[in-house]
Amino acid sequence: MNFIEELRWRGLLFDSTPGTEEHLNTGMRSGYVGFDPSAPSLHIGSLVQIMLLVHFQRAGHKPIALVGGATGMIGDPSGKSEERKLLNEETIRGYAEKIKIQLSRFLDFGSSGNAASLENNYEWFREIKVLDFLRDVGKHLTVNYMMAKDSVKSRLESGISFTEFSYQLLQGYDFYWLNQHRDCTMQMGGSDQWGNIVAGIELTRRKSGNELFAVTSQLIMRADGKKLGKTEEGAVWLDAAMTSPYKFYQYWINVTDEDAAKYIRYFSLLSKEEIDAIEAAHALEPGKRYLQQKLAEDITVRVHSREDYDAAVRASGILFGKSTGDDLHSLSNRDFEEIFEGVPTKKLSKSLFENGIDVMKLLVDDTQFFPSKGEARRTIESRGAAVNKQTISLDYIVKSEQLINNRYLVLQKGKKNYFLVIAE
Repeated sequence: MNFIEELRWRGLLFDSTPGTEEHLNTGMRSGYVGFDPSAPSLHIGSLVQIMLLVHFQRAGHKPIALVGGATGMIGDPSGKSEERKLLNEETIRGYAEKIKIQLSRFLDFGSSGNAASLENNYEWFREIKVLDFLRDVGKHLTVNYMMAKDSVKSRLESGISFTEFSYQLLQGYDFYWLNQHRDCTMQMGGSDQWGNIVAGIELTRRKSGNELFAVTSQLIMRADGKKLGKTEEGAVWLDAAMTSPYKFYQYWINVTDEDAAKYIRYFSLLSKEEIDAIEAAHALEPGKRYLQQKLAEDITVRVHSREDYDAAVRASGILFGKSTGDDLHSLSNRDFEEIFEGVPTKKLSKSLFENGIDVMKLLVDDTQFFPSKGEARRTIESRGAAVNKQTISLDYIVKSEQLINNRYLVLQKGKKNYFLVIAE
């Protein structure tokens, strides 16, 4: 199965220039995707473009990951309703280095014939003088041609600066430079990048006469019409320090059946036969969420690690399944902060636990987890209250050795009503 066929059955292909499939079938080709270093991490919206490069390499071609160290200082107006804050060179360089590390988890940058390569367009733009650029590049694309692009037309009413207006010239020059110096004949991107990509094809044709090609992917939207990766808390990042592996896993395990069926094609490397089998099992027992489970496992392992995935599953079991106090003791401090984020919390002095605290006092007076001693007593007598997942009695005493990681105590009433005590 060739590259275009792979994208087609997975539902990733949106459009391509005429002759693209034939061009790719005649031998190994080089193609690139640009990544905008406007943050210290890529987010899951970038996964679509990453997977384009992954499938490109798996089809025997040479992928180029272009980090926009220069264009990132300008900002792409595509899909933006207003101009964004410009970042300085030092910040952009730092972000670009982090993105390179993230991309290396997906692409083979080894020594094979179609090993991936990393480029930063700051390396060629930093030497170009403005007069040379206007004379050698700007003259090849008319203002009328540039104004016709959707990314520009959509901003005419609200206003667009010359800085952002010039973005398609800069991106177009990227394609030209990579063609001249890296024999790159293909650019890939989201469907919203079509105008910028075509500008590069046109610029290269006028400057060198070379023929270039393009492939764009679907813009991925959730079943509810919202953008992929957008949550109430913000974007879902690939960096574990910005979105923990637990939260990352939870995002995928909680997607709808409709989205899971699409995402497992978009983001996994499972074959069509494997996905068909998972879908069939899911249809027979939808309550077991086979699609979501396999999707969350595949993506979490590849973005983070098998160990992070196992920890996320274990943490999820603690909150939403059957677990024991031993399971709680296996959690790190970071796991605790992430799992119990949003759960009512109270900080208490660690010294209070040294001589032991009567559980009724802890549940009612110290934490107000229960509104009254009467309710606390009834819940305890019906075996509906627990400390660190252990069912308690009325005469239970909580001691300092029960503090998990010498810091945490988990109170519980019923199956899913939790309270976190932090001893300091």
